[in-house]
Order: sequence, then C-alpha cells, then structure tokens
Amino acid sequence: MAFKAEKIWMDGKLVDWDKAHIHVLSHVVHYGTAAFEGIRVYKVGARSAVFRLQDHVKRLLESCKIYRMDCPYTQAQLETAILDTVRANHLEQAYVRPLIYRGFGELGVLPFKSPVNTAIAAWDWGKYLGEEALEKGVSVCVSSWYRPAPNTLPQLAKMAGNYLNSQLIKMEAVQNGYHEGIALNTDGHVAEGSGENLFLVKNGHLYSPGSHESLLPGITRHSIFCLAEDLGIPVESHTIPRESLYVADELFMSGTAAEITPITQVDKITVADGKRGPLTTRIQEAFFDILQGRVEDRHGWLTFL
Repeated sequence: MAFKAEKIWMDGKLVDWDKAHIHVLSHVVHYGTAAFEGIRVYKVGARSAVFRLQDHVKRLLESCKIYRMDCPYTQAQLETAILDTVRANHLEQAYVRPLIYRGFGELGVLPFKSPVNTAIAAWDWGKYLGEEALEKGVSVCVSSWYRPAPNTLPQLAKMAGNYLNSQLIKMEAVQNGYHEGIALNTDGHVAEGSGENLFLVKNGHLYSPGSHESLLPGITRHSIFCLAEDLGIPVESHTIPRESLYVADELFMSGTAAEITPITQVDKITVADGKRGPLTTRIQEAFFDILQGRVEDRHGWLTFL
C-alpha cells in the first residue's frame, strides 16, 4: 500500500496530508465514535469514476443517524467533497475513506458535548487480499470470535468501534496461516468476513446470509444481487449453517476493498476443486465489465470525475 497522498479534506478545507491532525483527547480516540465508508475510484476507459458514490454517502449518513451524530454537511456537500479530494490528489484510481467522528470536547462516554467533525482521505490502494487473489482465491477459517448480537452493537451502522471485533477475527486468521476469517453470529449461523460479505453457490443457486444475521449489508453485496439477476442466476438471502461452507460448490467474498474474491479453502477443507468456480467467474466478469468500461453502466453506479 502506497499509504500517502497530497491532501486530506477536513471540515471544509483541503489540508496537507502530514498536517491532518486531531487532538489526542478526541472522543473518537477513546470510544470509537466514528462512522466511515470505503469507496473505490476506477479507471473507466479514459476517465475516472467513483463506484456507487450516492449509496456510500447515504449509508454513511444513516450510520451517523443511528448513533445520533448530526453531520454538519448534506449528502450533496459530502459527495462534492469526495470528488474534490480525489481531484486534489490527482488520482485516476483510488480508495476513498470519508470519516465522520466525534472530536475534542468532553471526555466521557456521553458524546453530546463533543463536536462532530468530518474528514475525507483518498489514496492509491491495490487489491486488498493480493493481486492474485481475484483469480486464485484465498484460504479462510471460521473464527472463534462471533459477531455481536444485534441488540448489543447495531451492525447496520458502519462504525469504527465495530471493527475491534473485525481485528480479532483478522489477526486470529493471519496468525494461524489463513488469509481471512469468517465470523458466525451468536446463533452459530454464518455472518461475514472481518470486512467482507460472503456468498455461497450450491446447485447453480447463489446464497448470501441475510441482514438479520449480524452483518453489514454491503454495497458490493447489493451490486452482486443486481448482477446475478441480470445473468439469470437465482439469488437469495438465506440462513447458512457453518457446515454448508465445507460442501459448497463455490464460495466468494465481496466488499469495496476485496471486490469479488474467491474462497478456495475453509478450515483446510478444499472448496470443490480448489479453483475459482464458473459462477464466481461470471459475476466477476460482469462486475469488472462495468467498472472498466467494456459495457454500459446500466445500473447508474458510476459518478465520473
């Protein structure tokens, strides 16, 4: 990861990357009170475009609403700021991280006296799970860490504090020799990866755990539902028991960072023949055909710079 660019947008101003600071006693540092998004910018032919910009910003503001954080910027203002940040960093392809957080005010659990601040960063970020992962796939384990129950931490909100759980899942997986971990929910059903949604293929049908299974309903996940319908592939949300992972015809993960990444091994059990499956390949191709400008953006997902 070339983890640096020129400018970061902070509360209405573009500041130098190395000067984008917050106070150490900011509420977010101590309590994880930040809503955020991950957004991709793709090179689409000769131009650059943001993928599903409106949907990401909408979810960002909905996360703030759940946590009673009144963002001082409208959806339109945030969308403009994201485009301005990408342009200011002269990026043709990028990963964008908008962040709405509780800043320096009063250091107690009650957040209301801490101001709501906003920052947007953008930088060049390659394939999250490696350049070869999209074709060759990755190995995963079922984590010993569960996703929180829905009445503990709301999983529909994409909040910084939720990702402490994700860190435990990811660290456990990597230290045990896997690329990624899969979390179950408190009922023992499959939920999602540390930062990705999960899809299972069985007998030509595509399944993904429902949003009631303690997961974040991803925007890339929704895109796959749309593409499957375009391709005539039956798709539905479905409760998935752990053992279904071992006997799946195909498995793959989806997310802004991971895009569409095949899973070829679960708990050291090979998925089918251990290769990217044909249905996964079709969905990948349909996804990247739109993002690389080979076909029309029939869903209106791209916002050009």
